[in-house]
Amino acid sequence: MAYVNGNLALQPKRKQDQQTVIKETKRVVVTRKPLPGPEKLLYIFTVLMLVIVSGVIIFRFSQDYHMNLEIKQLTNEYRTMNVEMEDLKKQVEMLSDPERIRKMAESQGMVSSLEGGITVNTGASDIKSAMSE
Repeated sequence: MAYVNGNLALQPKRKQDQQTVIKETKRVVVTRKPLPGPEKLLYIFTVLMLVIVSGVIIFRFSQDYHMNLEIKQLTNEYRTMNVEMEDLKKQVEMLSDPERIRKMAESQGMVSSLEGGITVNTGASDIKSAMSE
C-alpha cells in the first residue's frame, strides 16, 4: 500500500483548467460629514480653556517652588549669620576684658592716677589728664 496522504510530493496535482471563481461584491462606504463651524469653535474653545487653566496651575506651582527655594536660601544665610554673630560676641567679650585694656594702656604709656582718671605721658614735663572734668 502506498503512502498517499502524508507527503506533498505524492499528492495528486491540480488540474490547470480549473480557475478560481471571483465573486464581485458591492460595499457601501459611509463618508462622515465634516463638523459644523459652531461645533468646531466649541471644541477649539474648550481645548484652549484647558490649556490656559493647566498653564496657570503650572505657573503657580513654579512660583511655589521658587518661593520654597528662596526660603531655604534665606534660612541658610540666617544660620551662617548666627554663627558669625556668636563669633563676634566672643571677640567683643575677649577684647572688652578690663585686664587686657589695662595692659594695653600701660604698654602705650598711659598711667592711672589716684584721682581715677587716666593720664597720658606726652613726653613733655607736665602730665595731662585724658579725662578732665
